[in-house]
Amino acid sequence: MMGWRGASRYYDEHFKQAFALECVAVKKAREEWGLKNLIVMIPFCRTVEEGKKVLKVMDEHGLARGKDGLQVYMMVEIPSNVILAREFAKIFDGFSIGSNDLTQLTLGVDRDSQLVSHIYNERNEAVKTLISQVIKVAHENKVKVGICGQAPSDYPEFAEFLVKAGIDSISLNPDTVVKTWRALSV
Repeated sequence: MMGWRGASRYYDEHFKQAFALECVAVKKAREEWGLKNLIVMIPFCRTVEEGKKVLKVMDEHGLARGKDGLQVYMMVEIPSNVILAREFAKIFDGFSIGSNDLTQLTLGVDRDSQLVSHIYNERNEAVKTLISQVIKVAHENKVKVGICGQAPSDYPEFAEFLVKAGIDSISLNPDTVVKTWRALSV
C-alpha cells in the first residue's frame, strides 16, 4: 500500500523505461487515434517536487502539460495532497479524490485486514473534512475535482455530502447510477 507505487516509479531508473512505454501509448492515442480528450492521471503523488519530476519525464517523452490541450490530473489519496492542494493545483489541471486510499491513510487502517477493517469508514468525519477541504481549494484555484472511490456508490448520503460540498464529478458503479441519481434528485 505505501511502498513503491504511483508517481515514485515514473521517474525512478528501475521503472523509467516502462513509464516511457506508457507515455508512447498515450501519445499515440492522442496524436494518431485523435483521442485528444484523453487526460493523464498521476496516482500516489506524495510531494509537489515528485509531481514536477513526473511532469518533466512526461515532457521528455513528448507529453507536455498544456501542449495540444493535454491535461494532467493528480489523484488525491494522501493527506499531504490535501494539505498542499494549493501547491499541487499550480502544477496539475485537476484532482480525482481516491477516497479508498485517502481513508486508509487518514485513519491509519488497512481495509483488507480483518483486525482493523471495522474501523475503515469513508464517512468518518476526518475523511469528510479532508474531502471538503480539497474541493474548496480546487475551486479556489480553478481546477476540476472529482471522486472515484466506492462510498458514493454504497452510501447515498455520502453522494449527497459530495454534491453539497460542490464536487464537479462523481464516479459510480454502473449498478448504482440510477439509485444514486434518484437519491440526489430529492
